[in-house]
Amino acid sequence: MTASQSEPVLHELDRGVALFTLHRPERLNAWSSAIERRYFDLLEDAASDPAVRAIVLTGAGRGFCAGADMDDLGEIARSGGLPPGEHRPQSLPLGIPKPIIAAINGACAGIGLVQALMCDVRFAAAGAKLTTAFARRGLVAEHGISWILPRLVGPSRALDLLLSGRVVLAEEALAMGLVDRVVPGERLLAEALAYARELATHCSPTSMAAMKLQVYRHLDAGFERAVAESNELMAESLRGPDFPEGVASFVERRVPNFPPLGEPPSLGPPGGA
Repeated sequence: MTASQSEPVLHELDRGVALFTLHRPERLNAWSSAIERRYFDLLEDAASDPAVRAIVLTGAGRGFCAGADMDDLGEIARSGGLPPGEHRPQSLPLGIPKPIIAAINGACAGIGLVQALMCDVRFAAAGAKLTTAFARRGLVAEHGISWILPRLVGPSRALDLLLSGRVVLAEEALAMGLVDRVVPGERLLAEALAYARELATHCSPTSMAAMKLQVYRHLDAGFERAVAESNELMAESLRGPDFPEGVASFVERRVPNFPPLGEPPSLGPPGGA
């Protein structure tokens, strides 16, 4: 992949890892319709690109994403709703069958925090500031954050973050489970990329796609359904080529040669216990 420096999201691919960089550094990468369209286009392209095995999302300059662009918010406030046109859901990243790692390099607020939470793993720079911000803008818990935030930090902490809109630093975010790792800012992107390359090199793309499907699908499933569906996926994995390759690479003490992701694993419609 290549990108012009004028694009709202920069993108590059190296050793199986796609790096997407929100690119409005002069506005702390404030979320705009152009950023949204480009980021979601890149995600959908990466989902079907066999060369991409993992994705890292970060921001250019001092911020990750400082929330919605104020010009856009002003227009929405004047018109009383979102502009016309097709809008893909902000939860789109959850359905991408490849792991997405957020590298939160600075300010992460409002819809910027939503995007970080829609990633699968979150690294944050020491001292990075995170806030929901919605209550302080006269808004509500937007875009499914009311579903995912309590599952990460618990209902009372989620309500604290939502009701107060207070700023938490990366260190507090780590303690409550909002982010997964905190590293010095100068090492953040290198650490996130190293983690993503470890996944791309040593982990089966099909296994990772199945696990991502299982985790998000089973957040609201009964235990019996989760076990039954996991057994179904396990039977498929035992018949597939990745299992013998995984065993052979371990026995032979070499890097596995897993094939790229083909058709992502799937299950029937939700239901049952």
